[in-house]
Amino acid sequence: MAERAQLRKRGEYRAWRAIATRWMDNDVYGHVNNVVYYSFFDTAVNAWLVEHGLLDIERGPLIGLVVETGCTYARPVAFPEEVQAGIVATKIGNSSVRYEIGLFVKGSPQPAAQGFFVHVYVDRATRRPAPLTPEWKAVLGKIAASTD
Repeated sequence: MAERAQLRKRGEYRAWRAIATRWMDNDVYGHVNNVVYYSFFDTAVNAWLVEHGLLDIERGPLIGLVVETGCTYARPVAFPEEVQAGIVATKIGNSSVRYEIGLFVKGSPQPAAQGFFVHVYVDRATRRPAPLTPEWKAVLGKIAASTD
């Protein structure tokens, strides 16, 4: 078995979103089901993109397609706990971005989970990769990982 990767600390994330857990998120084992974590990731990143004027989900020329994803679970989360999702862009490419998301239970210094996904941005009509504009790269720079 491979050694478990070190999880990011709170201070390494650049943007935050509070997400309320719902009764239906719990599974028969009494904790939030693993697939719900991916919904939290999607909600945190896409809400940030919309709020910062990058993503117009109904009419924008670019849409993000998830091409890779993963998650490391550290501790269970259960309703009615509030999740605080931290976001950092760890790689901003020509037409793709790797986002890492840390999920913390409100008030906890340790992550409950850490995940990532890679969006490839494509033209809405053709579904072919499209380069990120300088505006996109500048805004994404606000949540880019520190290089020190």
